Amino acid sequence: MLQRNRRLLLFCTLFFFYISFSHAQQDSLVLGFKEYLGYVKKYHPVAKQAQLTIAIGQANLMKARGGFDPKVEVDYDRKQFKGTEYWDKLNATFKIPTWFGIELKGNLEQNEGSFLSDEATVPDDGLYSAGVSMSVLQGFWINERMATLRKAKFFREQSKADQDLLVNQVLYDAALAYFDWLRAYRDAQVFEDFLENAEIRFQGVKSSALAGDISIIDTVEAKIAVENRALSLEQANVKLMKRSLELSNFLWIEDVPVELQDNIMPNLEVEGEIDTTLEILGKPLDSFTLENHPKIRSLDFKIDGLVVDRRLKANKLLPKLDVEYNFITETPELMNSLITDNYKGGLTFSVPLFLRKERWDLKLAKFKLRDAEFERDNAQVEIQNKVIAIYRELDSYITQNTLIANIVRDYGTLLQAEERKFSFGESSLFLINSRESKLIDAYLKQNEMQNKFYYTKAMLFKSLAINPEAL
Repeated sequence: MLQRNRRLLLFCTLFFFYISFSHAQQDSLVLGFKEYLGYVKKYHPVAKQAQLTIAIGQANLMKARGGFDPKVEVDYDRKQFKGTEYWDKLNATFKIPTWFGIELKGNLEQNEGSFLSDEATVPDDGLYSAGVSMSVLQGFWINERMATLRKAKFFREQSKADQDLLVNQVLYDAALAYFDWLRAYRDAQVFEDFLENAEIRFQGVKSSALAGDISIIDTVEAKIAVENRALSLEQANVKLMKRSLELSNFLWIEDVPVELQDNIMPNLEVEGEIDTTLEILGKPLDSFTLENHPKIRSLDFKIDGLVVDRRLKANKLLPKLDVEYNFITETPELMNSLITDNYKGGLTFSVPLFLRKERWDLKLAKFKLRDAEFERDNAQVEIQNKVIAIYRELDSYITQNTLIANIVRDYGTLLQAEERKFSFGESSLFLINSRESKLIDAYLKQNEMQNKFYYTKAMLFKSLAINPEAL
């Protein structure tokens, strides 16, 4: 079994990384943002767990409908003592529950024996009856069966909204993991590029020092720059490894977890892909409506269920008055035998004197309903304010990204100018390293700013509670 699981894991890994990803360069594969979230939504255990909420809601609905299933009741009683058959009683009933507390009934009563009471004496072939029973006061407009079915319907719709929330949450967490992985990859690229520059500069300085054009001490400073860049690159690679493992938490194929391989890289041009994948493209602030938000829909259906519960509790304050009427015949095959002169009927009346249990059950139901209404009102305000703040934050990040891009460009210009002056002997390695350090910091700041921008887009996705249909 262990060997089989290993083969399955190997197969899934190869399938995932050689079929689903496009080539970026000769030895690297690109894991696109859309493809990545598609696998998360399809295979991640939490996403699969979210699908169970709808199944649970449907199961509860079918269970509630079972309260209206027809049923057969058979009561058989026999007594024989010292060779005497005291009685042999059979009472079979077929019941069909309906809406509004009405129950259709068909009955067969067949009794015999030496010690039957007068009321138990029936014709030899038995006595047949057909009629209805119903609750006139308590239980007419609403009863336990009706309330359970209505609440089950609301719960099913609530479960659909809850599924959207669960899927949205796992996709949001997965998106943040991807953005952190992308930032770590870009940071590592920055240090790798500048390490290469430092090594080229070191070799040039070394050659110039050996030729006697510059002081030998300049090689030490150039070597220190190389070592600093190598140290920063190693630290960046460690961070990249951690982010890759965090991303792997969301990668599954069927029921097998998949570890991200070293030759897999993120999509460096992901910005245009984010809006379409998260389905936040073309959603201005004025298009946002709270009524369609899954969180609000879930709370609305919860409130609808509590309203039904409150009505049921209020109905139980009424007295119980159950009435029953049945036609009686010994020849059920003859329709004309069902006449009003032959019947069996009755009524049952009861009412608690103080109704303390019923009154406090109603109060508790009202408290629960009010609590849910407060929760919904609070959620509406929180969601609305959060969405407004996110839209404004996105506008700010657009400006910030433009500014940081200009800063990076200007620091690059300064570094180029300093290197040119150095080639003429008008500058020093110290100034070049200083300019280069500023440029590296600017690149890292740009990566951080872009990461925050992507984070904010993911927050908009979460605040809108979108469940992407395209994934």
